[in-house]
Amino acid sequence: MSSATPRSDQTAATPSALACDIFCAVIDNFGDIGVCWRLARQLASEHGWQVRLFVDDLHAFQRLCPSLAPDRARQTVDGIVVEHWHEPEHAGDTLHVADVVIEAFACELPPIYVAAMARRERAPVWFNLEYLSAEDWVADFHLRPSPHPRYPLTKTFFFPGLGPGTGGVLKEQHLDGARTAFAASQAARDAWWRTTTGRAMPPAEATVISLFAYENPAVDSLLEQWRDSPGPIVLLVPEGRISGAVARFFGVPSFAAGAHAERGSLTAHALAFTEQPGYDALLWASDINFVRGEDSFVRAQWAAKPFVWHIYPQADDAHLPKLDAALAHYARTLPADARDALARFWHAWNGGGRPDWAEFKGHYPALKQRAAEWAGELAQVGDLAGNLALFAKTQLK
Repeated sequence: MSSATPRSDQTAATPSALACDIFCAVIDNFGDIGVCWRLARQLASEHGWQVRLFVDDLHAFQRLCPSLAPDRARQTVDGIVVEHWHEPEHAGDTLHVADVVIEAFACELPPIYVAAMARRERAPVWFNLEYLSAEDWVADFHLRPSPHPRYPLTKTFFFPGLGPGTGGVLKEQHLDGARTAFAASQAARDAWWRTTTGRAMPPAEATVISLFAYENPAVDSLLEQWRDSPGPIVLLVPEGRISGAVARFFGVPSFAAGAHAERGSLTAHALAFTEQPGYDALLWASDINFVRGEDSFVRAQWAAKPFVWHIYPQADDAHLPKLDAALAHYARTLPADARDALARFWHAWNGGGRPDWAEFKGHYPALKQRAAEWAGELAQVGDLAGNLALFAKTQLK
């Protein structure tokens, strides 16, 4: 391998362009790569960085980015260089070290790459990008330095969060404008429904719900309540881990993309798994969004619609304090009865009993207003890519 040379000196489009390497190990299906892919595209498109993304599972990545070739060791997609990362030793076919290095979710950099970082004339800015948490302690640890035990390198912990003093969450500059334009255009919404479901947009009195979740025992009860709802329910189900439960409820062998089913007041459409920009439109087209993990949880907040979060379950219920921390932020200004109803429903959806749809839906006006207000509050924290880029530049001066 060649000696470690700053890649920006060799391939930069402009003399001032910063080179950035992001390392991502895909652990939870799409959450890890979903965040990393959004971050990579935003750093390139909005900040002019040259970004190289190392990913160990290109097949999972391709579900979010259909133009990606899963059998190629190196390729360029949307201006991002994508390397198939054969961890833990592999660091690309040619060893270059970037100005900014992002180790996503404690995936651990290849030792050969870390050694090359130490040999670099100017040490790179090294981030450990952590998982999103709304807990109060995050602000205390955000941007905390961690010296390497053997090399003259310092890693900085970068914590996404929902409150002041954290790294914020990802949000592209164009997102609010795109959401507003979609909401304002009847033609755009009609076209979306026909393209995505093959059916016309439902009547105004229908409640449209998107359902994206991990396997969940509470779904059977909820489907029954929607079936028996006094008003029509239209359910949009992206193909995934919840599809089997929906198929069982409707008594069909599978509920794959393109399928449709009806029982009582409930009409359901199975949707193809979509690339990231398409998922935002699904959230905008729905009245209430069920989301899971980290990436869809963040996108639901920017959609400014009421949502229900299925947090990634952990042993010994370690995820529940994180759920409550998010509720504390999100539900802070709700009236007490609406706040309690929201908390009960979220906990039921996360294994704490039977969800009460009628109670939850009864507070829809307050939840709708709060969702819009919350999107504005969250924006005040700043977007993650912008906050990270700003800090990196202060370290490179």
